[in-house]
Amino acid sequence: MAPTTTSLGRAPPQLVGGWEAGLLIFLALLYLGGALVNPAFFGSAEALLALLRDTSRVGIIAVGMTFVIANKDLDLSVGSTYGLIAVVFARLFASDALDFGVIECAIFCLLLGTVIGLLNGILVTILRVPAFIATLTMLFIGRGFVLALTHGQAIYYSSKAKDYPLFFRLGEINTLGFNNQIAVFLLVAVVGAYVLAKTRWGYETFATGGNEQAAAYAGINTRWVRIRAYLLSSLCATLSALLAAAQDKGVTPLYGVSWELTVIASVVIGGASILGGRGRVFGSCLGAAVVVLIDKVLREGWPITRTVVIDGENVAVGARFTLPAGAVLVFLGLLLVTAVLIEPFLIRRQIATRFWAWLRGRPPPPAYETGGVALEGVQTKGAMATDMALSATGLGKFLARRDALAIILTVVLWLTGLALRPDYWWNLPNTFAILLNYTELALITVGLTYVIAAGDIDLSVGAVLALAGSTAAYFLKVLGADPFTAVAMGLLAGTAAGLVNAVVTVGFKLPAFIATLGMFYIARGLAAWFVAGQQLTGWPEGYNLLGRKVNDVLLHFGFSLPSGIVRAVAEVVSVQTIFMFLVALVAGVILAYTPFGLKVCAAGGNVRAAAYAGINTNRVRFLSLMLAALCSTMAGIINVAYFRSFNPVAGQFRELDAIASVIIGGGSIFGGYGTMIGSLAGAAVITLVRALLQLNVQGFSMPQHWINVFIGLILIVAVLIDIWVRQANLFARLRARVATAAPTGERIHG
Repeated sequence: MAPTTTSLGRAPPQLVGGWEAGLLIFLALLYLGGALVNPAFFGSAEALLALLRDTSRVGIIAVGMTFVIANKDLDLSVGSTYGLIAVVFARLFASDALDFGVIECAIFCLLLGTVIGLLNGILVTILRVPAFIATLTMLFIGRGFVLALTHGQAIYYSSKAKDYPLFFRLGEINTLGFNNQIAVFLLVAVVGAYVLAKTRWGYETFATGGNEQAAAYAGINTRWVRIRAYLLSSLCATLSALLAAAQDKGVTPLYGVSWELTVIASVVIGGASILGGRGRVFGSCLGAAVVVLIDKVLREGWPITRTVVIDGENVAVGARFTLPAGAVLVFLGLLLVTAVLIEPFLIRRQIATRFWAWLRGRPPPPAYETGGVALEGVQTKGAMATDMALSATGLGKFLARRDALAIILTVVLWLTGLALRPDYWWNLPNTFAILLNYTELALITVGLTYVIAAGDIDLSVGAVLALAGSTAAYFLKVLGADPFTAVAMGLLAGTAAGLVNAVVTVGFKLPAFIATLGMFYIARGLAAWFVAGQQLTGWPEGYNLLGRKVNDVLLHFGFSLPSGIVRAVAEVVSVQTIFMFLVALVAGVILAYTPFGLKVCAAGGNVRAAAYAGINTNRVRFLSLMLAALCSTMAGIINVAYFRSFNPVAGQFRELDAIASVIIGGGSIFGGYGTMIGSLAGAAVITLVRALLQLNVQGFSMPQHWINVFIGLILIVAVLIDIWVRQANLFARLRARVATAAPTGERIHG
């Protein structure tokens, strides 16, 4: 009998496929819906061309991002790269700035984009910094440079642009009636699609993203493949920024804000897998069109009729309904999380194809592999430095501790401040003012220590702080609620955000950085939505007691302390500081001395071994993410009480500060280790660095945006120390190599 074989059917298309066809249909229906609700805007050819023009810049960046995501990497710096290149071009070109020619400016911007791409690639591949940490830090550093170079003001150069019509024509409408950016976008898309689908570069990209270890065994230089993808991503962002400069003939500090989210959502909606090994450029371009169109529909709103009373008569007037401040951010965050869930639950399981086969009565197609990569190195993380500490004695035992660096730095920074400004630093009220700034960061760091020790990350802690504060302020000011109700509602909002993070990360098995990045935008948008983008203030003093000094609280309830040391301390120590230390004490004891704390470190050190040992790692990770949200929520509620107001930008950059605090304090970015003393010391280091940089020394103090750049550099250095000094034990390996080489040299010369 002849052997039976099973046909796998046609090979999957490499340039376009059924997913792109579905996106085209969805795009057409979406545009039709926009034309129905707002015909004045979407019902014209000019609106369609405007959509294609705006899609062009996002789509060009999405082409480069497709290579990065297909490599199983991520580039969160594309938005800040786009903004930085546009600002640098403006500063170089504008007549009232450096006044260079357009060719020199464009060449310098291309070189700068190349440098940014190389930095990202080297950090991720050679220095082994996790992609989301390296590029997130570059995002904050780039955004700091944007604010520093613009001084928060727009820069325009429309009059000088008339002298260079050839370049600035790129941003204008051509004789065929459409913007030249569309032509550039189509060219980049066609070249990118061909390279990814039909050349060796594309094959190497898919092999590296599908299984990097197997690709290396096959002779592919995976390190160069990944660096090359970051170069392409950065250069695409550079090209997009130059097109924006040609169109707008100016720049604002808001250029590129949240674009990283838009681009990642575009690529994932286009069919790329966040797990690597899959992606098509044409799909990413269509995904960009979908995201830009949805954004336009939400921002433009739809026409409505309002009735106003004039001289006692009702008069109908035309108006336009638009969503409140923050609503678009909420939608983009939801879109990112939904888009990432599409790949594992729809594409990998081939739901549409299987349904179509069932309708035709044919056998279903073979399922894609869903079990992850075939070859994966297993290691127990966080053990090297712990073993060194156990074997050391005396002072070496302290120096071998992972948190020793943070403790030493805290003392050194404190003495530095004392030496620079003893009149300010030695003053007791000023000292406790620094402690107040420390309290908020330390409280966030307490929860984040558990998350990082468990092998996850939470990029939403600052946004959750803002969400909890916004909710409490809304209930106090708008609804007139009592303080207890406001606190309860703030706690409910913040813990709900943590619950979503935990469910999406643990339940749906999404990478924690993707789930919490989506929540970062959702929570930040909701915080602005609740207060309509405005600052709220003015509510009962009973709520503000949460952020007051101990003596103020006692006086509020009719108690007066006698003069002396106790009263002096009560006048400078705040309720929030005492609360923070109590929370840190309980959390530290649980992490260091209870079975749950050991399970947290075991799950982060080696999740597979922890599961084999009977530990419910999902439960451990779930509770850790919930704790991080709870700590951020408490910080947000206290923030409103301390400032007696709420500002929608509350908690900004706290993600960066908190992650840096945990890593400086000895925590490993790969999980498996963390101490509460170390994390609190790390938070003290960040707080003291900010205080020193803001210190007025002989009339000079550093602006806030440069401080954020400096903190970003500190985070990168802290992660590199964790990877190369604590994990790889670089210094010990160098000493061993020198010791081995010395006897060899003696024998040669002897």
